[in-house]
Amino acid sequence: MSQFDAIVIGGGVNGLVAGTLLSRHGKNVCIIEKSNRFGGMASYSVDGGPTLAHSLYNLSPRALSDIGIDPQHPVLSGKPVSTVSLSEDGRHIVFNSEGVFWSEGAKHPESDAWSDLTKQLITYGGLLRQLAEASPPGGQKAILSRGGLNEFLRLAKLGRGLKKLGKSEMRRFLQVVLSNVYDIVLDDLSEGPVAGMLAADAIWGSATGPRSPGTVFNLIYRLGHGGNITQPAGGMSALTDLMVEAAQKAGCVLMPETKVSRIMLHDDTVSGVATNDGRTLTAPIVLSNLAPRLTSRMTGPSAFDIETMRRVRSIRALGTAAKVNLRLKDDAALPGLPSELAHERLIYAPSVEYVEAAFNPAKYRQMSKAPVIEAFKMQTADGANWLSTIVQYASSDIEGGWTQTAKEQLAQITVETLSHALPGLSDQISGKQVITPDQIEGATGAPGGHWHHAEMSLDQLLTLRPANGMARYSMGPKGLFQCGAATHPGGDVMGLAGRNAALAALEARP
Repeated sequence: MSQFDAIVIGGGVNGLVAGTLLSRHGKNVCIIEKSNRFGGMASYSVDGGPTLAHSLYNLSPRALSDIGIDPQHPVLSGKPVSTVSLSEDGRHIVFNSEGVFWSEGAKHPESDAWSDLTKQLITYGGLLRQLAEASPPGGQKAILSRGGLNEFLRLAKLGRGLKKLGKSEMRRFLQVVLSNVYDIVLDDLSEGPVAGMLAADAIWGSATGPRSPGTVFNLIYRLGHGGNITQPAGGMSALTDLMVEAAQKAGCVLMPETKVSRIMLHDDTVSGVATNDGRTLTAPIVLSNLAPRLTSRMTGPSAFDIETMRRVRSIRALGTAAKVNLRLKDDAALPGLPSELAHERLIYAPSVEYVEAAFNPAKYRQMSKAPVIEAFKMQTADGANWLSTIVQYASSDIEGGWTQTAKEQLAQITVETLSHALPGLSDQISGKQVITPDQIEGATGAPGGHWHHAEMSLDQLLTLRPANGMARYSMGPKGLFQCGAATHPGGDVMGLAGRNAALAALEARP
């Protein structure tokens, strides 16, 4: 038997942040991870291939600072990468902080309109970030308590930020934040690859299309930390190694290859966990980085009322993104792409309508034959060269299941789709890895292989995330907290859900 002040179940990014923050506040913390490597989706790979996550765009500097990592650490100091919208005619379009350009260097005619729109959305993202960096508003704290005053001041700061926008801009914000990205983007941009890139950025990892309500919120969420996309020096595994090092430095006990079988209770209060290998670990606080349904299963339904269990079972989490890693024969330039763009972020989304059409088959449990794709050319530690791709609209519930034939078909569709803009790509490929949403679920526990463990939809955001009555991290028995991507403000390699949950636990049990 081992005694701790707090136990964290699941050593993904949020679990590492939560455990490290608690430890830095003087708690004796154990972080338990079922696999042999910490980091969750950010570190998961197959047979030495690229990890599931291959870039950073939403990592919170505040979460890093709170666990003792300098946001300017060498691992995190990579320059922002540009986004390249691939075109069949070879005139690819490059997006960076200075605007939009043709691949040969000339300024794109929609550069100014794109810059104005993204600047506006980044401003809105900065406002929403204030909500993301704390528990959702609306708790039961007394107004004169420390927690109540902090919440009031945070909302007042948000109100001041909205007021500073001016009346017309504030009205615009309220109009667009819950709208669909199809209408908002095409109000300012013509149909085509510039608008298509923004539409793609609004739907990654979700079971939605550009016409779905709330997709503008998803795009703003993605731009919440300025919109810069980077790659850690040494890859995503280097980032998770840095976070593991921070946890160890803070004094956390790390238990890899350990699976929790049960969350133990005494008098409706958490008392610890039992592991599959027969160990009992005691603690008055347990934070679960797993999805609510898995957490409730470990605790047992008798610990929750009927309505809570109904809400947990109703949380929607349909994963729609698969990973297809294409192993390249050598480090030669990709066909049809200028060498200076070889290691930028590549997107295949020719138009907003293309993105919407790609979503249609997923509604009927079919594989998209013309998917939206994000790709990075990279080299793994063993020197192998890869084109690491995320393929959108490969649903976890595909009709007939993810058989070997279905996986081969997805790989073929990925190569054929990219070959429209990179002719001859298939000749450079020496091998393929396909990681489907059901595999992601099996490896990481993420329901449906969903990036956020729960859909980022209007009825599963803020005070309704992951469900009504469970938005402030505590769940059921005293001492039990959720710290995973299903909670506010959501997933990505962000760390804020873990940070906020740890602070909530410290407030409840100082």
